Amino acid sequence: MRACLFDLDGVLTRTAELHAQAWKEMFDGFLQDWARRHRAPFRPFDRKEDYDEYLDGKPRYDGVRSFLQARGIRLPEGTPGDPPGRESVCGLGNRKNRLVLELLRRRGVRAYPGSVRYVRRLRALGVPRAVVSSSTNCREVLRSAGLDALFETVVDGVGARREHLRGKPAPDTYLAAARRLGIPPGSAAIFEDALAGVEAGRAGRFLSVVGVDRVGQTRELYRHGATVVVSDLSELLGRA
Repeated sequence: MRACLFDLDGVLTRTAELHAQAWKEMFDGFLQDWARRHRAPFRPFDRKEDYDEYLDGKPRYDGVRSFLQARGIRLPEGTPGDPPGRESVCGLGNRKNRLVLELLRRRGVRAYPGSVRYVRRLRALGVPRAVVSSSTNCREVLRSAGLDALFETVVDGVGARREHLRGKPAPDTYLAAARRLGIPPGSAAIFEDALAGVEAGRAGRFLSVVGVDRVGQTRELYRHGATVVVSDLSELLGRA
């Protein structure tokens, strides 16, 4: 293993729960209004099943599009500049982003201690490290958690949009991180808690894909391509 590439939310930081909360608040508000206007039954957003299946690990607008399609709802795509109140894919995505930023600033960001210890061990061994996240707030989260100095490079949602990289489950962002570190995919390991991210690692033919199970989805992580599954990165300290 010549390099390690880490997802952010749920692997390094405790922000996945904030994202799930923001998605629920945004979608429940939208779905209630949609049901009222179309005289249809209201079915709320499920923080576990809907989040894991349609949103976790994906770029924000891809997640909105995927969830709406599953509910049989079609909205105009809009543009990234749409205001949060606009009823479009981008407008809903921007509404969710505003909510998650409010949560991050109100609650702050905490890192998983086991992940911090593992990354520091890798740094001491001279193993190159990168963060790969679909979040456009990735660098802000890293700074808030005090992790920004632990990684040589970051591929986030901002960079992915600028470089026209497809989001997870496509392997593009992970492949871009490996290129920046000068390491071939077959010599790098990926660390992911999202099913879409695990699929990206498998599609990119990386050396190994470590699934991080913090919510009881070990079977699903293996089924989507994880090489090994742990509940915390501290379990790997004896192997680093």
